[in-house]
Parts: sequence; structure tokens; C-alpha cells
Amino acid sequence: MRNRRVITPFRKSSYSGPTQNECVEVATTADGGRAVRDSKDPARGTAYFGPHAWQALLSHIRAARAPREGAPPHS
Repeated sequence: MRNRRVITPFRKSSYSGPTQNECVEVATTADGGRAVRDSKDPARGTAYFGPHAWQALLSHIRAARAPREGAPPHS
């Protein structure tokens, strides 16, 4: 069974931008995973990712952000 107990304070992404209107907060859980919630409405709920699922999510995001050969640069 995963231990979803949050052991660090939630923190906002450095990518949240100046208005911080569209942001998530992330905290570490006792099992080494992450808890993710909406920074505008934290009471709405929290998504939990085990350590392997968190790493898979980050890998997917990085791959999606990486420039593709022949593609125009991100604006």
C-alpha cells in the first residue's frame, strides 16, 4: 500500500508566471511520490503519484517539450 501522507509543504512551480492564475502545487509524499493540487482551489482535491508514476509523468512532459527535428521553435 502506498503512503500518501504529505511530508513537505506544497510549493508552486517556478513556471507559474507573473499572474499565477494557472498553476499547480506539488508536495512530496512519505513513499517518495508526489501530491499535486490546483493552487487556486486546493480544497478541490489532490492527485497522488507514486515514485515511478511521477518519474514517468516528468519524462513524458520533458519529451513533449523537447524540440522535434524540423519543427519550428516554441514561441
